Amino acid sequence: MSQSLREKRRRELERERRQRRLMIGGAVVVVVLVVGFFIYRATQQQIDGLQTFDNLDRGHAVNVSIPDTGLPPAGGTHNPQWLNCGIYDQPVETTQAIHSMEHGAVWLAYTPDLSAEEIATVESYAEGDGFVLVSPYPGLVSDVVATAWGAQIQVDELPDDRIDRFIARFRGQGPEAGATCSGGVGAPRTG
Repeated sequence: MSQSLREKRRRELERERRQRRLMIGGAVVVVVLVVGFFIYRATQQQIDGLQTFDNLDRGHAVNVSIPDTGLPPAGGTHNPQWLNCGIYDQPVETTQAIHSMEHGAVWLAYTPDLSAEEIATVESYAEGDGFVLVSPYPGLVSDVVATAWGAQIQVDELPDDRIDRFIARFRGQGPEAGATCSGGVGAPRTG
């Protein structure tokens, strides 16, 4: 076999080895990604009763009419001014709370007829967290409703570990995540 034929054959073999290594490497990456995805899905804690809402309008308007459904809205057209996060002893302006959720806040609304102990339990979720908003909500259909932009759960008995999981999962997840939940309107207690 001539020198040039041997060299040509050597280059072909080397090219075939490189292709094999690339194919094996690509297959390994795909397998790792698929396994990782399924591990993530299996370990992602499910939240019983979670409702999600898609395609929520993000428009701003001063005179927004919110229908009384017994639940806080999980988004939609809202006031151009957001509500400072923290604890409120009186009902808050719903359209301003919606704007706070657009910034990534979680709103814990509770029925005003909860016991003082239950209210303290709900308020404890806001302690030390600048992105949780707590307020009474007259006419609420459940004892507590946790709402974030596009997501909501109803709670009828406290304590409920779903609230912790809801906050952990949705805090900071609004369409304007990274925006502030202070510097707006309202004077909440911080805890």
